[in-house]
Amino acid sequence: MSGLLALLLLAAPPMAVIDEADTVRREPPPHGAIGMSTAWRISDHAPQPRRMEFRRRTLDIGSAIGEHPIAHDEVYYVLDGEGEVVSDGQRATLKPGMTAYLYDGAVVGIWQKGDKPLALIIAYPVAEPKQAPVSSPAERKEP
Repeated sequence: MSGLLALLLLAAPPMAVIDEADTVRREPPPHGAIGMSTAWRISDHAPQPRRMEFRRRTLDIGSAIGEHPIAHDEVYYVLDGEGEVVSDGQRATLKPGMTAYLYDGAVVGIWQKGDKPLALIIAYPVAEPKQAPVSSPAERKEP
């Protein structure tokens, strides 16, 4: 019975409703701290277990999320402003309503361009937690 109880305690709730106002903070962008940004770390407020990150970030003029390798697919969706995204050296301009779908293993980054801040939604999967190796019944000394 304790195994069932443990599974129930680890189960996700039916949903999480999060007000972005509860998640906002000013900080340098990740991967190089190039300039400043406003970050809404929305998924950080979702109870565990969760399997994805969902964030909103506005890059101030002249700011960037510096180039960095990714070990998962990642999506940048532009809400407002203009930016330049790079993936493995290939560059593209992004404007409102445009999405960059970035692939596992690429080196990616995004820079604010133009005369207004770049507002983005960023989504990617959470890294899989390391699991303990499964032992055989003989190793567990089960009958």
